[in-house]
Amino acid sequence: MTLTRSDIKASAEELEQFQQGLQHLSVSALWANQGPVSRSPGGSIEPRPRAVPHVWHWLDLRPQALRAAELVGTQQAERRVLQLKNPAFSDRSVTTNTLFAGIQIVMPGEVARAHRHTMAALRFIIESEGGYTNVDGEPVPMLPGDLVLTPNWAWHDHANDTGAPMIWLDGLDAPLVRMLEAAFQEDFPQERQALSAARGLSQIRYGAGALRPAGEPPAVRHSPLMHYAWADTQDALDRLAEVDEGSPYDGLIMEYTNPVDGGSVMPTIACFAQRLRPGERTAAHRHTSSTIYHVVHGNGYSIVGGHSLNWQDKDTFCVPNWTSHQHVNLSETEPAYLFSFSDIPVLRALDLLREEPVPGEWG
Repeated sequence: MTLTRSDIKASAEELEQFQQGLQHLSVSALWANQGPVSRSPGGSIEPRPRAVPHVWHWLDLRPQALRAAELVGTQQAERRVLQLKNPAFSDRSVTTNTLFAGIQIVMPGEVARAHRHTMAALRFIIESEGGYTNVDGEPVPMLPGDLVLTPNWAWHDHANDTGAPMIWLDGLDAPLVRMLEAAFQEDFPQERQALSAARGLSQIRYGAGALRPAGEPPAVRHSPLMHYAWADTQDALDRLAEVDEGSPYDGLIMEYTNPVDGGSVMPTIACFAQRLRPGERTAAHRHTSSTIYHVVHGNGYSIVGGHSLNWQDKDTFCVPNWTSHQHVNLSETEPAYLFSFSDIPVLRALDLLREEPVPGEWG
């Protein structure tokens, strides 16, 4: 017997009738809908992300955040957040397919009530003279450039005990958790938690580099360090820049890590800080993880999926999965610093993380 691929040429009408006849059985033809993929000239299938590249400019966002603080109190809003919604999605509050970003504001004397949820969250502080997030009883400082974690199912509330607004970038895995239909949320019995730990306790215990308390490690999968100060992060990047050329695709990039096991800060979110040398232009690459960037300092642009996204201090932009991207620091005298968070840990855990260079992007 000769084995070969069959070639049955039914008419379009016959195929349509067949497919309609399947509907009452809650059945459909797989070949008629291959989903969000594209086929290369060689015949292979690869992702075709629905999300699109986009940049949100701080000069547009800050006035709207302040206006929101005039219109809505923290009594009315569980969290007073401006959602950074990807233009490709009208039906979901997402920044990429799996990640959410928003701008949250807490005014002087305000608190945002305590709650917890299965969505993991981070706060990257944009504007603040102090204040704190209370994570399971620990008041965690919030100063510009700081990274603050509120892991899955950790109680947290926010308080501004200063005379100036606190504004930060929220980052959550909420789209992923909702796709998995695993979203739970619970209110704390009182509006605020008691401050039951020393201010910055996790920094005292786990922020000393290679040193940590002896004994059993925490029985959690997230980092026990809730606060990563920007002063330390920038110092580490600058010192490394003196001896390391960095990556051709990302410049000099470092990952915020769990001090216990060296892994990502949370099971679903990885966080990074990177430094682009004056005048640096990175090479293009793409990966199956999606990323949201925040400009800590600098003036430049990124070419994402063929689109040029101009950015400066405090802007935020997104790079969908499997989308080519490269960065340019327009300053010839000053480095640029970017913070980013990504769903890399999820892709890595599922053996779905893939990365490749994209040649010839500069033409």
